[in-house]
Amino acid sequence: MSLSIRNQLPGTVTTLTPGEAMATVGIRLTGGQDITAAITREAAEDLRLTPGTAVRALMKSTEIALATAPVESLSIRNRLPGTVTHIAAGDAMVSVRVTVEGGELTSAITRDAAEDLALSPGTPVVALIKATEVALATA
Repeated sequence: MSLSIRNQLPGTVTTLTPGEAMATVGIRLTGGQDITAAITREAAEDLRLTPGTAVRALMKSTEIALATAPVESLSIRNRLPGTVTHIAAGDAMVSVRVTVEGGELTSAITRDAAEDLALSPGTPVVALIKATEVALATA
């Protein structure tokens, strides 16, 4: 199956906390980082997720925010440090490619934001991804 979601990082489920309607899923990415996905309980059951299950964490590029310094006191759980490797700028939006341990992410942000952050290849950044914006896929 081909998907339009550009960001697909492989990992393994480490924890599963089911709630009444939603579940949180802890994932250790192959690069060693830990992220959290918040998905429906039904989806977790349909995917038969348990610790040790191999998954792909899927994130749309429009749901990845970037910061040029560590961010404290923020509810966004997923914070992946990386380095900008490429920028493709349009009139309104910019596609920013970021290398992280074990993979690569693409973030789509406004041109104004990219200019305010002074992004260029080599700039260290932190990719910020809400747990509710991480989808999971199994083989």
